[in-house]
Amino acid sequence: MRTFVILLLAALTLSSCRSQDLIRPGDSLEVAFEKAKSQFEDENWSDAARSFETVISIGRGTDIGQEAQFLLAESYFNNRRYLIAASEYERYASFYPRSERREKVDYKAGLSYYQMSPRYRLDQTYTRTAIENFRLFNSRYPNSERRSDVNEYITEMREKLARKQYTAAEFYMRTNRYNAAAVYFDLVIDDYPETEWAEKALVDQIQAYILYADNSVRARQKERYEKAVESYDKYMQLFPRGENRSRAEDLFDEASTKISEIERREAQASAQPN
Repeated sequence: MRTFVILLLAALTLSSCRSQDLIRPGDSLEVAFEKAKSQFEDENWSDAARSFETVISIGRGTDIGQEAQFLLAESYFNNRRYLIAASEYERYASFYPRSERREKVDYKAGLSYYQMSPRYRLDQTYTRTAIENFRLFNSRYPNSERRSDVNEYITEMREKLARKQYTAAEFYMRTNRYNAAAVYFDLVIDDYPETEWAEKALVDQIQAYILYADNSVRARQKERYEKAVESYDKYMQLFPRGENRSRAEDLFDEASTKISEIERREAQASAQPN
């Protein structure tokens, strides 16, 4: 019984404290803001967000309204509601473009989209939006202390996009659509040349052209084996010390041998009397 009474008193005390923190009709802007800040400091993110929205509605255009707008975005971010957080950071930047917090706000907007970036097999809309935001950040704040972190995020997300593109090319290889595979490998090479997937894609492109030629009519085989050789030449220009060089050289030898065989057949055919 004593334990029950203690728990009841604790619950009533907590309820009373929470009630005191709620914004009430008639509260001044300053009082409402302090209550919202108290909820924020207690890490009651959902309550804080609702309270800051109330403060903004009655204090827009004031210094308190500006502060509430920033803390509203922070509340959503801390609560992992990143899409709303990004929107509120962007709203802050729109309303207060010359604020001393502008750099942090722009960074946190990009970070919100980064947090929503899913694993590579899923839709990458948020990944691309995060990259766009971070690139704009680097352009706007070239001397920022956050630039190093931003570049790491960009690198990480570009690796993800490259892997997704590479996986699409692999799918076409598995389904024997070798020309489509070569095209998709080319997208990896052209769009993400600095990633680890570019070198793999270029070697696989050599193989894709060879298989494409193997499965082509005789009249088109030579030009398609030559595409494999062109991809090898590109590989040697871009990745002369690549870890897949040995495989690239084996594929080059295979394509070159098949070109030589075709040329020998053509020479024999042209030497025969009509």
